[in-house]
Amino acid sequence: MGYDLTIIGGGAAGLTAGIYASRGGLKTLLVEKLPLIGGLARTTDRIENYPGFPSAITGTELMENMKQQAQGFGVQILTKEIVSIDFKSEIKSISTKDEEFKATSIIIATGTQPVKLGIPGEEKFMGRGVSYCATCDGPLFKNKNIVIVGCGNSGLQEGLFLLKFVNHITYIEFLPYMTGEKILQDRIKDKKRTTFYSNTILTEIKGGDKVEAVTVKNRGNNELKEIPADGVFIYAGSKPNTLFLNGAVELDKAGYIITNERMETSVSGIYAAGDVRKKDLRQVATAVSDGATAAFMAIEYIERKESL
Repeated sequence: MGYDLTIIGGGAAGLTAGIYASRGGLKTLLVEKLPLIGGLARTTDRIENYPGFPSAITGTELMENMKQQAQGFGVQILTKEIVSIDFKSEIKSISTKDEEFKATSIIIATGTQPVKLGIPGEEKFMGRGVSYCATCDGPLFKNKNIVIVGCGNSGLQEGLFLLKFVNHITYIEFLPYMTGEKILQDRIKDKKRTTFYSNTILTEIKGGDKVEAVTVKNRGNNELKEIPADGVFIYAGSKPNTLFLNGAVELDKAGYIITNERMETSVSGIYAAGDVRKKDLRQVATAVSDGATAAFMAIEYIERKESL
C-alpha cells in the first residue's frame, strides 16, 4: 500500500507531523507499536509547561486531543510494530509482520523509553512492585511506602502525583543534588511524607512474591542500608527507540538520530522529530516544533520529487 508520507511513532512529534502533513495535502500513514497513541507524554499526570494551558492539562487529554486532530485531517493510524525497513530505494518501505507500506518520505518519531538499572530484582519484580509509570500504576500503591529512583523532572513530577495515593516516598538520587526544576524541588520539599537520600545508588530490590525492601549504597562511604518498601518507581533517564533502524540512518554514540535544523537525517527523504533525535531539550513543546518542521520539509521533498 502506498503513501506520500509514513510517520513512525505516535507521540507529540509524530501526531504534529501528521497534522501538518495531512493539512498539506499528503496521504499520510502513522504507525505506532503501542495500543495507546500518545507516547510517554500520555503517561504524564500533569503537564504545566505546554503553552496555552495555564491551569495545566493531563498528558492523556493533550495526546488524545492531538490524535483526534490528526485523524480529523485524514491521518490514518495503524497500531502495529515495525519489523523491518528499507530506506535504500527511492521509494521507502516499512513492514509489519503481515503488511508492507511504501512511501516517498518517512518521518521517524519513535521517542525514548525508560532506562533500566540492571540491578538484582529489577526484572524479577517487574509488574510486581517495580514500575516506570506513576500514572499507570500509582493507584495500586494506596497507603503503601514506595521508593523513587531519580530526582530529575520526571521523578519529582511523578512523585507529586504518587503522593495522592502512597503513604511515604523515599527518594534515591545518584548525584549529591536534585536535578529537577526548582519549582518541582520546592513543591516536593514542602511535602512531609518524603525522605531523600542523595549521592546514593539503588543496588538491589528484594522480596518474595512482590517487592518488600531495597538496598541502597552511599557513594561517599560505601555504607549499605536496607529500606522497607512496597514498590519502586524508576526514573533513571531515557534511551532512544532506534534499534529497529539497524544502522539505516546516522546515530550518535547514545543511539539518537543525528539531524540538522531541518530535521533531515543522513538519508535523503528521511526525517526525524522529537525525543528520538540528538538535541539538548526533550519536552512536548520541542517535540511539537520538530514534528511541524519535519512535516514541512517532507512536503517540500515530495513536491520536488513530483515536479521532476
